[in-house]
Amino acid sequence: MPEMRKDQEKRDSNSTGDIEYPRIISYNLREDERPDGLKVRYKVRIETGKKAAAYDAAQAQAIKELLQWARHYRSQHPR
Repeated sequence: MPEMRKDQEKRDSNSTGDIEYPRIISYNLREDERPDGLKVRYKVRIETGKKAAAYDAAQAQAIKELLQWARHYRSQHPR
């Protein structure tokens, strides 16, 4: 069995054990990070398996469409 490094021991000892999915992580922006003082909260849902693959495909399609739009916009509006 290979020796464990100190950073691995630290990570393993901080492990929460088995993670149940879907998992939701949220983050609230601090007051000095907010645009025009608006309250902003990010919520991220972590998925695995088939749901994750479906989200990945949808995201890839949205990115592709955005890049195509940007390319078309630049050709129509040169600087």
